[in-house]
Amino acid sequence: MSETLSAIELAASGMRAQAVRLRHISENIANADTPGYRRKVVAFEEQVDFGRRTGAVTAGPTRFDRRELPQIYDPAHPMADENGYYAGSNVDLIIEIADSKEAGRSYEANLRVFEQSRQMSGALLDLIRR
Repeated sequence: MSETLSAIELAASGMRAQAVRLRHISENIANADTPGYRRKVVAFEEQVDFGRRTGAVTAGPTRFDRRELPQIYDPAHPMADENGYYAGSNVDLIIEIADSKEAGRSYEANLRVFEQSRQMSGALLDLIRR
């Protein structure tokens, strides 16, 4: 029974981590045209319990993409400098859409593992009751 609960816990940790990733991706997409906005990136970290790896994951600290911000020429823009340039956003919508699809599929895979483990636990309890 502990392996089943462990599988449920692992799948739930994966879903939580992917939910955080999807939230950051949606913030990136929403701010793709915001001047000076830096893309947010999240990395996953494996959970450790008393020095023992559990296999569960958590979303690590949020980092900003350190790529240089593109300089956009628009002398009429209120944030333009004396040369007519302002710092754009380093968000690439194609990358964000691909990342969102990957995160969504990973979330769905973890959800299937969660559901299968829950069904197996229910079937085991039914067998025990008989």
